Amino acid sequence: MKTFVIIIFSSFLLLILSCEEKPVQPVASPPEVSVIETQATEVPLYFEFVGDTEGFKDIAIRARVEGFLEGMHFQEGSAVQKGALLYTLESQPFEEKVAARMSAVAETEIMLAKTRGDLNRIKPLAMMNAVSQSDLDAAVAEFEASQAAVEAAQANLRAAQIELGYTKITSPISGIIGKSKAKVGDFVGRDPNPVILNTVSQIDTILVNFFITEKQYLDMARDVVAPEADKVDRESPSMELILVDGSVYPHKGKADFVDRQVDSTTGSMLVQASFPNPEKLLRPGQFVRVRVKGQVIENAILIPQRCVMELQGMHTVFVVGADQKVASRKIKVGAKIGSFWVITEGLNPGEQVIYEGLQKVKDGAIAKPEIAAIPLPDEMR
Repeated sequence: MKTFVIIIFSSFLLLILSCEEKPVQPVASPPEVSVIETQATEVPLYFEFVGDTEGFKDIAIRARVEGFLEGMHFQEGSAVQKGALLYTLESQPFEEKVAARMSAVAETEIMLAKTRGDLNRIKPLAMMNAVSQSDLDAAVAEFEASQAAVEAAQANLRAAQIELGYTKITSPISGIIGKSKAKVGDFVGRDPNPVILNTVSQIDTILVNFFITEKQYLDMARDVVAPEADKVDRESPSMELILVDGSVYPHKGKADFVDRQVDSTTGSMLVQASFPNPEKLLRPGQFVRVRVKGQVIENAILIPQRCVMELQGMHTVFVVGADQKVASRKIKVGAKIGSFWVITEGLNPGEQVIYEGLQKVKDGAIAKPEIAAIPLPDEMR
């Protein structure tokens, strides 16, 4: 009987415990995500090319006569003026040649004076028939030959003086001179490959050479050249220069030269642009990027690339609606501008696209959006 009472009491206790209310689990708050609000804007598209710089004039300095280098009269890497003395070569052999040619001129001039005197004596005698006509003809021929000999000797003297002048090498332009490739004591100027002593570069204006593909040429011809041709001034489109540190060069340039044809082996075309360089910041041999403004897209939507998820060639984004509900949206992307993408289909102005927190949400979930301020690409500032 006592055992029965214990069983009844235990069953009653279990019934009471089972009727107690279970604790209510707390409801998780929706995750916070950063979003950007899309807006229609004017988006310019740019062409970018990699190029290298050269001076407006890069003049190689060579010795025009053979000889040993005797002197250097400049500081390497400094500015030089047009006509400034750069190098001197040994001049003794050429001075000797000039002296010999001057002696030859003097001899021919003496001979010319003699033949002139002979002719002046024979002419009156010939008029009186005191000498034969053949004697007169011989005197005239000797005089004319002496005149020719003097002219030839004077020409040889001028050539020797020119060669002597070549022993002093001067700068052909004003600019920056580089490091000398020959030192005092070197023998220079021997053909067929005379040593390039140095190079002087005029850098008030810098030239940039770059190549464009055939497709880029067609795009530029349609989007850049054709619209510009309708303008009254018909100026070339301006170009920007981006330096290796990512900074934009403050002076704009323009195209000066486009090759006449596309290279069939590479499918590219050479273009040359010029940029003013008043601060002498640019030097020959630098690698730069050339940026040209092309087509302008009206009412385009621009979002950061990190908003976009790509899977098997399909692009999607998460959009937060007015009810804070997350929806997956298929989109089509266009051109890239910096770290942004132009969206051609799938988004409208005023929608909120998740920028940070993509891993916290899924399609149909609730999220707490917070609008983030994302700076525009440098190309649009």
